[in-house]
Amino acid sequence: MATWSALGLQDSASPLMEQLTFFHDHAMLVLILITTLVGYMLGSLFFNKLTNRFLLEGQTIEVIWTILPAVILIFIALPSLRLLYLLDEVNTPSVTIKAIGHQWYWSYEYSDFLQVEFDSYMIPSNELGDSGFRLLDVDNRTVLPMNTQVRMLVSAADVIHSWTIPALGVKADAVPGRLNQISFTVNRPGLFFGQCSEICGANHSFMPIVVESTSIKSFLDWISSTSEA
Repeated sequence: MATWSALGLQDSASPLMEQLTFFHDHAMLVLILITTLVGYMLGSLFFNKLTNRFLLEGQTIEVIWTILPAVILIFIALPSLRLLYLLDEVNTPSVTIKAIGHQWYWSYEYSDFLQVEFDSYMIPSNELGDSGFRLLDVDNRTVLPMNTQVRMLVSAADVIHSWTIPALGVKADAVPGRLNQISFTVNRPGLFFGQCSEICGANHSFMPIVVESTSIKSFLDWISSTSEA
């Protein structure tokens, strides 16, 4: 989960987030190189008359600063397009879950199992235990098996919401009357927190999302206990 004063991205918990982190680092490196080069050129304009003349006129420099940005854009665009393809690719899912956004809570339906559905509300601060997470914990967590392909179908019952888990690298708008689809795999156990990322009303910030990743055996035990209840 996120920590105070953290400057980087959250630790990845899925292959998609790992790729997003790699692309972020790649783009940041390119931006640092561009900033350094442009800063050096601006400094040369002020302090070096010979460089000033070279930068202001000459066919060579015109060719350089026309071709160089195009090459840089190619180095950014190619991994970006590859990543967009991976984010939209849906492999054969082992578990399908439907998430429905309401003002202001989430409802979940496990489509592969009978009578496994529940509402997920944020736990108020005055009811939170010592081990809870203020404004982030919920009464019913979304339990998922790790190392399993999960398909999430996202919709809404009233206004536009957004189902987001930063550590998994997933974000999907929940639009009334429309079914959006995302696919991901959680590659380690733990709790992963998210919040509605769409301004959906007065209590927009009080409908968090908690994904609990467990082993397949623990997941099946949880399914059995939930369906029996």
